Amino acid sequence: MNLKDSKSFGKAIRTYRKRHGATQIQLAAVSNTGARFIGDLENGKPTVHLDKALRVANILGMKIEVSDCDGAAK
Repeated sequence: MNLKDSKSFGKAIRTYRKRHGATQIQLAAVSNTGARFIGDLENGKPTVHLDKALRVANILGMKIEVSDCDGAAK
């Protein structure tokens, strides 16, 4: 999945959460965040804390790569 903005990242988080069968409240509990944070993250709020967002993605088993414009991973 190519993530271009906070909205697409939030959509990916929601997709992974639902695949795991977790509610926002359950995900918040295991990621040491609040349910409001999870909702903001899934709705693509651009000002969420990056460290928390990456922690949630890691808990969900998401693989995040950085690549240059031609798609080669760095």
